[in-house]
Amino acid sequence: MANRKDRRIEPSFDDPRDDAEDDVFSVRDEDRVVPSRRKAPAKRSASKARSPGRGRTQKKRRGMFGILGRLVYWCFVLAIWGGIAAAGIVIYYGAKMPSATTWAIPDRSPNIKIVGVDGRLIANRGMTGGEAVGLFEMSPYIPQAVMAIEDRRFYSHFGVDPIGLARAVSQRVIHGRFTQGGSTLTQQLAKNLFLTPDRTLERKVQEVLLALWLEQKYTKDQILEMYLNRVYFGSGSYGVEAASRRYFGKSARDVSLAEAALLAGLLKAPSRLSPARDPKAADARAQLVLAAMREQGMIEEKELATAMSAPASRVASFWTGSENYVADRVMEELPGLIGEVRSDIIVDTTVDMTLQELAEKSIRRLIDENGEKLNVSQGALVSIDNSGAVRAMVGGYDYSTSQFDRASEARRQPGSAFKPFVYLAAVEQGRSPDSVRNDAPIQIGKWTPENYNGKYYGRVTLRTALAKSLNSVAAQLAMEVGPAAVVEAAQRMGIESELQPNVSISLGTSEVTPLELTAAYVPFANGGYRPEVHIIKRITAADGSVLYENTAGGGPRVISAEVVGMMNAMMTGAVEEGTAKKAAFAWPAAGKTGTSQNSRDAWFVGYTANLTTGVWFGNDDGKPMKRVTGGALPALAWHEFMVAAHEGVPVAPLPGSWTPQQAAPEVAADDQPALDENSFPPAPEQPGERQPVQPVGGAPQEQPATASIRRPVPPADVGGQPQRRETSILNILLGN
Repeated sequence: MANRKDRRIEPSFDDPRDDAEDDVFSVRDEDRVVPSRRKAPAKRSASKARSPGRGRTQKKRRGMFGILGRLVYWCFVLAIWGGIAAAGIVIYYGAKMPSATTWAIPDRSPNIKIVGVDGRLIANRGMTGGEAVGLFEMSPYIPQAVMAIEDRRFYSHFGVDPIGLARAVSQRVIHGRFTQGGSTLTQQLAKNLFLTPDRTLERKVQEVLLALWLEQKYTKDQILEMYLNRVYFGSGSYGVEAASRRYFGKSARDVSLAEAALLAGLLKAPSRLSPARDPKAADARAQLVLAAMREQGMIEEKELATAMSAPASRVASFWTGSENYVADRVMEELPGLIGEVRSDIIVDTTVDMTLQELAEKSIRRLIDENGEKLNVSQGALVSIDNSGAVRAMVGGYDYSTSQFDRASEARRQPGSAFKPFVYLAAVEQGRSPDSVRNDAPIQIGKWTPENYNGKYYGRVTLRTALAKSLNSVAAQLAMEVGPAAVVEAAQRMGIESELQPNVSISLGTSEVTPLELTAAYVPFANGGYRPEVHIIKRITAADGSVLYENTAGGGPRVISAEVVGMMNAMMTGAVEEGTAKKAAFAWPAAGKTGTSQNSRDAWFVGYTANLTTGVWFGNDDGKPMKRVTGGALPALAWHEFMVAAHEGVPVAPLPGSWTPQQAAPEVAADDQPALDENSFPPAPEQPGERQPVQPVGGAPQEQPATASIRRPVPPADVGGQPQRRETSILNILLGN
């Protein structure tokens, strides 16, 4: 006991406990509330003895898992903070947008649908270039092709496609650039409807917000329909209808599988892939679309093979077809009729597309066959019925190469095609087709009008003079009635261009357009009435309400029935025996050829009781043609067009009647005298010469149409031996 007291006991925390000594203070495992997981020392020692390196391995494993755990942890933390930051950005840029309650789909740019008398489409005009087409009206291949290449999960995502976005990002990482787009069709629609094309974070955030709003507001079908009717397809075409018309000349309702694939392929780069610019690139892209459609089970293998075999086709770089001249004319007249176009409208024109195609075919064929040989590159044709309705209007050889309308905008010298107005003024002042004048060389001041080929016929009736287009006689008549009377008669008939009141106007030196010159011949065809020339018949809104309708009647009477009969009697001679014999066909017809100096312009304007048609050939730069006259190409084109236009129509005589008197015998050209400006003896009364006819200015009451031209008829008949008298050129010009 003494020894035990003397020994100091030091506390120890490392040595094994003595269970016997610590029984008082120890608690056994079975007595613990939570059993101890500590292993018995003996077992732990035995384990260490069996695997001395195990502790180090466990530490290594715990270290590796710890790194992964920490990585996952921090990624999770970063994701949370990233989400917070993204939410903040969305809230910030979203706050800059107007309230969602004010969002609305902007109106689609109005389309102007222009149709012919038979309902056939002439053209679509407006910013879109085509009307809107319902999703289930268009070819089913179009939406399928677009979804296959642009947004294959369109019907399953909520406006934003996370899978597509992830794929686009992965491609960006792999290839160093975006090879696939991550935007859905809904996002693209949102961008097209509301946003600018700027590539900024703000625009992208707003695009996503708008896409989510569109998905909540509209059905998938509605979104797809809006997209297909507004998206740009290149070459100025917005929407599938405009693109289908532009590239294939057909409606989107009739598009084939291969054509639908081409349209869908354009969406990636509309301008660069346009078949009007690069048909091979457009075709290659279409092949990718077809492959995508087959991969997604939209088409069968047989359909794929058929579509793949369709060759690439180049389309015109601009709209082609002469009907576009008509469409341009319509667009010029619309503002004056209904003001600004704010919604889709339909314009019913007076143009007969069958006649339009006949006219274009004739003009193009004659230029193709004779252009190089005769140095002619352009032509124009206008056809007007008796009510003033334009039935055909061709403004040039090819609209795709030149959109300048030579039918309604080009002013050219009409040459002898202007002479009917000289003869009209003469008849209204008392002459008749039987009146005789001496066709001989004359000189008026410094001007010496010469006949074509320098040939003169001596004493001839006015009917013969007009049929043979004798310049000498036309100049004499202009001197007799006065240039002002000629100008008044031409303007009364429908000429609107400025006319120079000089004697040379008798040979058509003042410039006019084919449209107005043709219109001025219509009163000869319809019995003396000047109708309102028009190309628009009716304009209606999309809901069918009428915005404008042409209700003009037949127009006022501008020449009497008697004068109409005499003019038609004279002008039928040009077709039957004169300069326009090549124009003759089964119908009674009349008209007048015209050729300007050096064959720069060649005309023929002729008419039946059914149609009045004018034809012009020439060159835009005014270069002379190779001896082309009005009786050549213009008469041939007129004949070809009028024969087709009158097929199946009952033959009708020209209006008015006149019985010719016994005409004075003609004098051989070798027996005619030489004349100068003083060679105008008094004019004796000729057989058939009549008292002046008072023309009319309005129906039904006849009123003098030349009441302002009150002057004595100057001496003009130059038959027989010339009688010289002392006078001056001033006296002659004044009619004294």
